[in-house]
Amino acid sequence: MKKKMMMTTVLAGALVLSIVALGEMGMMRGPGMMRGGMMNMSMVRHHYVMRNGIDQRYTSQRNPLSFTESNLQEGENLYTSNCAACHGSRGQGDGEAGKNLNPRPANIARFAKMPMASDGYLLWTISEGGVPVGSAMPPFKDSLKQDDIWKIMLYLRQL
Repeated sequence: MKKKMMMTTVLAGALVLSIVALGEMGMMRGPGMMRGGMMNMSMVRHHYVMRNGIDQRYTSQRNPLSFTESNLQEGENLYTSNCAACHGSRGQGDGEAGKNLNPRPANIARFAKMPMASDGYLLWTISEGGVPVGSAMPPFKDSLKQDDIWKIMLYLRQL
């Protein structure tokens, strides 16, 4: 009985790893779990952070801006002009410019609400872009003011 349970556990684990690997290789298309669903949250970035952490300059950063109508509107405008082409109009990773990228743009509308997505993590992600993880996302630290990045984050958190 123990041998049968162990074999079942090993097979289940192998199945899960196979599904994740196929998703990472871009072999699972459509709106399922790997594309646009739960796993479309930049697994490359997540794995990088699990191994290396984020740059210490960002770790303890907190958004100093409030959820005001003005900040949200400016955040939406900044998001639309800087992020929507790849991440999509609602932040679901489905923007036209991101369709052929590998890895695909993250579903940041969903990810921005997850516990891992601290202010420091999101500031690091937007500021440094894909440079640390080898993805196509451009760094925005030289083209946007930090307050503009904070406004984008406010907008993302309410999507």
